[in-house]
Amino acid sequence: MDWFKPKKAVKVVDEQRHVKTEGLWIKCDGCRQIIWRKDIEETLHCCPKCDHHFRIDARTRLNYLFDGAKWEEYDAELVSTDPLEFSDAKPYRDRLASMQKALNMRDAVISASGKLLGREVEICALELKFIGGSMGSVMGEKITRAIERSMARRSPLIVVSASGGARMQEGAVSLMQLAKISAVLMQLDRAKVPYISLLTDPTTGGVTASFAMLGDLNIAEPGALIGFAGPRVIEQTIRQKLPEGFQRSEFVLQHGFLDAVAKRSELRSFIAKSLDFFCGPLPQ
Repeated sequence: MDWFKPKKAVKVVDEQRHVKTEGLWIKCDGCRQIIWRKDIEETLHCCPKCDHHFRIDARTRLNYLFDGAKWEEYDAELVSTDPLEFSDAKPYRDRLASMQKALNMRDAVISASGKLLGREVEICALELKFIGGSMGSVMGEKITRAIERSMARRSPLIVVSASGGARMQEGAVSLMQLAKISAVLMQLDRAKVPYISLLTDPTTGGVTASFAMLGDLNIAEPGALIGFAGPRVIEQTIRQKLPEGFQRSEFVLQHGFLDAVAKRSELRSFIAKSLDFFCGPLPQ
C-alpha cells in the first residue's frame, strides 16, 4: 500500500523561491511602478502606466517593424578579425566570442529585408547588448551592403540606432566606418532612394556623428538619449549644470536636430506614411 503513504514535504529554500519568480515583474524606470512582464510585452515594451519606452533587442525591433514579423537576414556570417589584437580587461577576441555565444549573433547589427505595411524595405537594427552596440568594421560593412542593396532594389532604407559609439577595440578601423557609411549614403541620396534614421535609447558617439543624423528623415522614440558626448562629460568639461531633459529626444527635437518624435506603437504607420510621401503611395 505504498500509494497510501503520505509524501514527504519538500522544503523550498529561499534561493529556489527567488528563481521561480525572477523576471515575472519589471520595475519601470519612469514611474517606478512594479509591472507584470506580460503587460509590458502586450504594449510593445512600453509602460502601460507612464508610457516609458523600455529598451528592446534588435530581433524584437525587427519583429515589431516587419509585417508578420517575417524578414530575411543578410551578411550574418561577417565577423571581426581583431586587427589590433586588442586586450584590456580581457582580449578582444574573447570578448567577441562571449558576446556571440550569449546573443547568438556575430556582431552588433542585424541587416534584414522584408515588408513594412506592404512596402519592401531594408532595415538595419543595432544591438545594444553586443559591446554597447558599438560600431566596428563589421557593422560598417553590413550597413554599407544594406545601402547598396537599397540602391539596387530601389527599396527604402531604415537604420535603427542604439549605440554607445565607435568600438575602441578596433581603433582607427572603427573610425573609418563613419566616413565609409557617410560616403555610400551620399550615393543613396543621389539615387533618390529614401533613408529614414530611427534613433532609440541611447544613440551616442560616432554613430550620432555619422549615419544616425544623416537620414532624409530623422525620428526618435520618446525619452531617448541622443548626443555625442554624455551629459556627465559635458558638465565636467563646461563646469555648468545642464538644463532639465538635456539630450533627450524631446529636447533635441525642440532645438532642431530631429524631425519628429514618435511613440513605438505609432512607428510603423508613421514610417509608412513618410515613405508614401517620399516614394508615392503603394498601388491598391
